[in-house]
Amino acid sequence: MDVQEAGKTIEAMLDLPIRYIDRSRAYYLALGYDNPYRWAHNRDVPFAALSKPLASSRNGLLTTAAPFRPDAGDQGPWGPYNAAAKFTEAYSMPIDPPPDLRISHVGYDRKHTSAEDINTYFPLQQLKEAAATGRVGELNTRFYGVPTLRSQRQTAERHAPRVLEMCREDAIDAAILVAT
Repeated sequence: MDVQEAGKTIEAMLDLPIRYIDRSRAYYLALGYDNPYRWAHNRDVPFAALSKPLASSRNGLLTTAAPFRPDAGDQGPWGPYNAAAKFTEAYSMPIDPPPDLRISHVGYDRKHTSAEDINTYFPLQQLKEAAATGRVGELNTRFYGVPTLRSQRQTAERHAPRVLEMCREDAIDAAILVAT
């Protein structure tokens, strides 16, 4: 085997999918939980087909990004994971002026990725442009934040109903979730 073939073999060996489910189960066991993480399983899927075209709909943006809090430590693009920046309740904020949102409270590959471009995790500008050109209908004047607390029960019983209530208050036809 020559050097090029060896290089291709090594590259192929390293180019494997990340076994996310296995890693999550092991992580929960390492944290001391008595059993591995159980993924959500919903018999009734809580989604519905649009009753009118997206271009005629009132659209809401949902995010798991957190509002910047100066007192919560480093929340910058290359900053480390920061649990202090987490939020625990669903929230809403106006889309104008554009909010200062960060994702330092969630786990992502910080070695190869940064959070320098807010449009990668909060595409507000792109949605405004799509609404201006008629590709999507009206964009709601506020967006909604959903916590990422790893609790299916809290998501199903507390946060999702609260966000649904806010969407109904705003007469939202379609909700676009951009999870980080």
